[in-house]
Amino acid sequence: MNSNQMPHQLFILFRGCARAVLCLAFCLATAHAFAQQVPFASINKAFEQHRNHALQEKLFLHIDRPVYVCGETMWFKVYNVDGTRHQPLDMSKVAYVEVLDAQQKPVLQGKIGLKAGLGNGSFILPATLASGNYTVRAYTNWMKNFSPDFYFEQPVTIINTFQQLDAAAKPTAAAHAVRFFPEGGNLVAGVANKVAFQATEQSSGKGLAFTGILQDQQGDTVAEFSPHKFGIGHFTFTPATGSRYTAVITLPDSSSFKQKLPVAQERGYALQLQETPTGQLKLTVWQQGELGEQLYLLAHTRQAVAFSAAAALNQGAAVFLVDKAALADGITHFTVFNESRQPVCERLYFKSPAQSLQLNLATNKPHYGIREKVTLDLQAQLPTSQQVPANLSLAVYRLDSLQKSIPESIESYLWLTSDLRGTVENPGYYFSEAGATDQEAMDNLMLTHGWSRFAWQDVLAEEPARLQFLPEYNGHRINGRVTLSTTGAPAPRVVTYLASPGKRVRLYNATSDAEGLISFEMKDFFGDRDIVVQSDFTKDSTYHFEIFSPFSDMYGAAKPTSFNISEGLAQALTLRHVQAQVRQAYFGKYINRTVPPAVDSLSFYGQPDEQYLLDDYKRFKVMEEVMREYVPGVQVRRSGGKFRFMVFNRPYKGIFQNNPMVLLDGVPVFDIDKIMAFDPLKVRQLDVITSRFFNGPMVYEGLVSYTTYKGDLAGFELNPKALLQAYEGVQLQREFYAPAYDTPEQRQSRLADLRNLLHWQPNLMVETGKGGQVDFYTSDQQGEYLVVVQGMTESGLPGSQVTTFRVEEPLTRK
Repeated sequence: MNSNQMPHQLFILFRGCARAVLCLAFCLATAHAFAQQVPFASINKAFEQHRNHALQEKLFLHIDRPVYVCGETMWFKVYNVDGTRHQPLDMSKVAYVEVLDAQQKPVLQGKIGLKAGLGNGSFILPATLASGNYTVRAYTNWMKNFSPDFYFEQPVTIINTFQQLDAAAKPTAAAHAVRFFPEGGNLVAGVANKVAFQATEQSSGKGLAFTGILQDQQGDTVAEFSPHKFGIGHFTFTPATGSRYTAVITLPDSSSFKQKLPVAQERGYALQLQETPTGQLKLTVWQQGELGEQLYLLAHTRQAVAFSAAAALNQGAAVFLVDKAALADGITHFTVFNESRQPVCERLYFKSPAQSLQLNLATNKPHYGIREKVTLDLQAQLPTSQQVPANLSLAVYRLDSLQKSIPESIESYLWLTSDLRGTVENPGYYFSEAGATDQEAMDNLMLTHGWSRFAWQDVLAEEPARLQFLPEYNGHRINGRVTLSTTGAPAPRVVTYLASPGKRVRLYNATSDAEGLISFEMKDFFGDRDIVVQSDFTKDSTYHFEIFSPFSDMYGAAKPTSFNISEGLAQALTLRHVQAQVRQAYFGKYINRTVPPAVDSLSFYGQPDEQYLLDDYKRFKVMEEVMREYVPGVQVRRSGGKFRFMVFNRPYKGIFQNNPMVLLDGVPVFDIDKIMAFDPLKVRQLDVITSRFFNGPMVYEGLVSYTTYKGDLAGFELNPKALLQAYEGVQLQREFYAPAYDTPEQRQSRLADLRNLLHWQPNLMVETGKGGQVDFYTSDQQGEYLVVVQGMTESGLPGSQVTTFRVEEPLTRK
């Protein structure tokens, strides 16, 4: 190597080393970034798995009125939707509806059948109920896997006019509650913190009007504040390290009280959300203390991921920019995670729905006389002028001093309150013309009411939580347990039969699992019934059977507000009492009629191979003669002094050697001697299946089914070890009755008509872009009436509307 070559080679060597160093640095940086991204990516994966594992259902009930007296009927329509897309969800076929008293004890319960996510039901309010504020709640069997805070709840008032009302309680010093909510969840020292607050009067739950100042521990004022709406507002201040702060609240009556703020953290994260002029949301996260180098933001709208990104901390702050156009309508939940996948800040943001179902109501007249026909024009529109079906429910009732408020609408529930923690005062305001432009009120609401649908520890858990309750895809499920009667221990692998005596023969079977649990899928099981649960006692009679209540035994934190009726409402109460009694006296025979369910009347085994209507034959007084004389498909034999049946296996031209399944009104009878001792004159029909029969996992060597005249077992004595229990199936639908006044004779009827509820129509089908009409008649009661209609399209767009009309001068009767 000469001297001229040396510098060039050294340069090549140096350049190669530099490349190696740069490559090593790049690899280390990439590895670090990849190491940071891997746990963040796993958050999205865990979130998606949780969403798939724990699909959310939402129920909404349109309840006809807010106030009732005992003896009236409460009507309601059930809407079941996918919790993410808000589209009608045809998963659960049963909704469980309850009326809870002030102590959260159920006083009325019903199982409401659902089809394509819709159903309707009713309760007749008995005279045993005490006057008070109650809660109507609804849920599905699948929803029982999650917090009861997810159940639908709506307050109603029920007044027992048959009982003396308790004297109104003497006014006492009102109990007030003020809570403070730092934006993002943490109050962090040394950083400007937006702090929201909510002040309520505890007995009514209503927001308080007040003025407040924030003082430090030296008594100096650092902020002044007052509510913006419904006792909710916010202020901003920078807490000093080690300082404590106290809010001084002054009420309109000049009384005051103090409330301490949470202690500011010296180390932690603070979050601030701002809207930019360019249509973006700017989320800034400040870190106090050396806690990490990178943060991760995940945004979801009803568990559908809308945005996710990682950002490095720069001088103690990380900034995320989110396009509002990328967010879905409704509540978006922002969560900030640190490098250890721990959520450190959370914030809610509401985006007003861009589309909704527009409903327009108009009566053909603003005023009506008594017993006059009302024609209601209904128009349904979508912003896109699409023509799609919408399923609605409609209620028309009289406004009086007892019921002035309008219950929550389907829009405010689905878009807002169903995903928030706690009670929202007047949720309809946020969807009114005034509330739609009041962004401050909505943002304050987002700051004070946290997300309620899940906890992050459940989402990020290594193993998904075990879900105990199954969706009822095909109908109501009756669940229970089999135990050993001697020890009470679970009895596994026991074949158990459930039957309900009746002319419509149904038989259900289940095998107990390792914990002794059994479950029967009861498709088309309606009304009040008796059920019989048993095993084959000829093989083993040591089992005890128990049937569980299908209603939830978990209750949310919210309770009805205190009940207080003033003396000034005595006249309104008297009128409502008279209305209920007149309705019962004159229309009682019409108001409790039910609609027969559209179910298959065939027995579960279909068309039998042989069928005998015993009245068509010579009637014998002994069952053995019946079987031997004209039932060729069954041979009667005696073995060891006991009867046995041997059914012909006609497809294979043989004879089964084992007893068939023998039923009496659908109830299995395993002891052939008992059926042979039964009086045949009580039997109307005998069916025989002359082949092997499959019923679920069970296989029977033929089937012999006896049906009595009334389908009530006709005095047949069941095995004492069988469980006989009264059970209410899916509720039969009542018919809403209202008199018509089409003719002069009907209008001149002397029967008083003092109906408070003029019309209820739970299934009103319209098509958007087209008009429809609803007709009904006024009663003899003058006053102002409210029309409430709400519902949704098949694509999930909700809508509601109200209007009023008056009934004034009576018609002149000719």
